[in-house]
Amino acid sequence: MPAADTEAALAERYRQVRARSTALATPLSAEDAMVQSMADASPAKWHLAHTTWFFEQFVLGARAGYRPVNADWHYLFNSYYQSVGPMHARPQRGLLTRPSLAEVLAYREEVDSRMARAFEAGDFDGPLQQAILLGTHHEQQHQELLLTDIKHALWCNPLRPAYRDDLAGTTGEATPQRWIEFDEAIHVLGAEPWPAHETFAYDNESPRHRALVPAHALASRPVSNGEYRAFIDDGGYRNPALWMSEGWARVQTEGWCAPLYWEDDLERHFTLAGMGAIDPHAPVCHLSYYEADAYARWVGARLPTEAEWESAAAALLVEGGLADDAVLQPRAASDGPGLRQMFGDVWEWTSTAYGPYPGFRPLPGSLGEYNGKFMCGQWVLRGGSCVTPRDHIRASYRNFFYPPDRWQFSGLRLARDM
Repeated sequence: MPAADTEAALAERYRQVRARSTALATPLSAEDAMVQSMADASPAKWHLAHTTWFFEQFVLGARAGYRPVNADWHYLFNSYYQSVGPMHARPQRGLLTRPSLAEVLAYREEVDSRMARAFEAGDFDGPLQQAILLGTHHEQQHQELLLTDIKHALWCNPLRPAYRDDLAGTTGEATPQRWIEFDEAIHVLGAEPWPAHETFAYDNESPRHRALVPAHALASRPVSNGEYRAFIDDGGYRNPALWMSEGWARVQTEGWCAPLYWEDDLERHFTLAGMGAIDPHAPVCHLSYYEADAYARWVGARLPTEAEWESAAAALLVEGGLADDAVLQPRAASDGPGLRQMFGDVWEWTSTAYGPYPGFRPLPGSLGEYNGKFMCGQWVLRGGSCVTPRDHIRASYRNFFYPPDRWQFSGLRLARDM
């Protein structure tokens, strides 16, 4: 593809991603957009500003003589890039009443205008084009976080207001769970290093490497709400033998007795469309690693390794309940042969600790802070969720969260040894 065509495609991708972020924030009031319900979440206004700061810092600001829109905002909207300067404390982002939401939206428009003029002038060389592509994928991650964070914030309101009241409901009957068997094999996993290889992937997905994957079986679909309800009814949250020690401590200290957002009657839960009946056929979600692991132990199974998951998903199309469908809630698996819902609906916890692949190298410079420095104490999730953009997910994609985290659309698929 000629360089001009490549830059035109990149400019269009930039426009579409940026427009979607603004659209996601449209249902929110200024008050909605500044609330921060916990330290792990961020206000929607901050997500909108931070993703804009990313392009100003790493693309526009990389050119000589650039003057920022507002130099004081560099401190407010930096996230964790220590190499480019200090930042406002993450737990205090909800205290930023200024700049206003209107000013943040104007900031987005101004940076987008500057980017558009630079695209038209052909001002972006290869390294800057790479930073732009990375920035669009970074923004798609924040689109997902904007939705998970506002869901938690709205749930904290006793009125349980909906993010949107026009979202389609979830219906359907889950296909019966089957076991899909895999023989022992050596698989090549991961992605080719980007940007040396033109297909985008994060640095934590590379390099490609060989892994021996023992014989095993994977469940044909994720665990459903109805199946998880049986675990609750059987006293799963009262049986310490099922839990990792740290998980049992969380159950005791935080009073866990069901997935996050489930009501005490175990019949209703909070969604981005407000309160609704729990669909017993849809995948269970908003589980911590501890809950997923305890359920797997209860049924005499285990969580898959990420090598097992990726080797099974590598040949599959990216299809499933994803953000583009605008349902924003997991749906029951459709019937059919083989593995179902490997992509979308719920992120699937694996039993693999988040760490580097053999020969891992972070991106050079400040962007090297993006993934590598978080490879400690977290666990890998695979497959994307109902709030993940379709063109953002792939078989090699490695998501990661701490084991107690529950506010993401995280569920589980069972595995067992052969």
